Amino acid sequence: MMPRTTDILLTGIAPAIWGSTYIVTTEFLPQGYPLTAAMLRALPAGLLLLIIVRRLPEPALWARILVLGALNFSVFWSLLFLAAYRLPGGVAATLGALQPLMVIFLARAALNRPILPVSVIAAVAGVGGVSLLVLTSKAALEPWGMVAALAGALSMAAGTVLSRKWQPPVSALTFTAWQLTAGGALLLPVAFWAEPALPKLSTENLLGFVYLGAIGAALTYVLWFRGVRNLEPAALSTLGFLSPVSAVLLGWIFLDQNLSVLQLIGFGVVLASIWLSQRPHVPFWKGPPLPAR
Repeated sequence: MMPRTTDILLTGIAPAIWGSTYIVTTEFLPQGYPLTAAMLRALPAGLLLLIIVRRLPEPALWARILVLGALNFSVFWSLLFLAAYRLPGGVAATLGALQPLMVIFLARAALNRPILPVSVIAAVAGVGGVSLLVLTSKAALEPWGMVAALAGALSMAAGTVLSRKWQPPVSALTFTAWQLTAGGALLLPVAFWAEPALPKLSTENLLGFVYLGAIGAALTYVLWFRGVRNLEPAALSTLGFLSPVSAVLLGWIFLDQNLSVLQLIGFGVVLASIWLSQRPHVPFWKGPPLPAR
């Protein structure tokens, strides 16, 4: 198997697993504690990975790690939960699917990457496919929820691009440990201040938290940051479309949700957009060369 194909397949595992977050959150976790849930997903996982790697970032890197931890975890997950509370899931997922388009233009600005026509087409097609998968005719548009969804997508897009730009010479495991710990630490005081204490946790609650931390955070983000290092940002970001695909499939399998013809078409469009985004193509617009950073 070609190395790049291996990179794509391994990285794609991460968003496919992230698609299970909704069903685990709704079926296993106590409801009404989004910030606490996000903190418990990030901080224990980060500390566990820190114990494994036994390495802290150099003081010169601390500011960057805090910024990346905020963008990829603290800010992103907080806005994601806020959008989920204020918007129907289909609207939130469709707005979040704009992230690959944001990555294309942020990568141009921050990494001097050319804008490829196929990347733009694939990203737009992916948004259309996701909307067919999850959007309903009864979807309501709440302004602050829409702002939160768009800001959350921008946060992770910026985190993806800056993770590539600021990648230190360490393993993906170490880079993930630093970011998860930073993101969880930033969430800790916010969750403590904004939300009441958790109720007594059941066995199901504990299993849900363990799954989201060990699998949904530690394992998946090691794979994701490995992809950040090895794949071009535009190709990487479209793999995120696998998350709503996985979520819909899991809802169909475990929650007896129906699949319509439009959703099946959406599946095809999303998978085609992911395939298209991985193809090498000629730049559509390079623009004037940007100074090296």
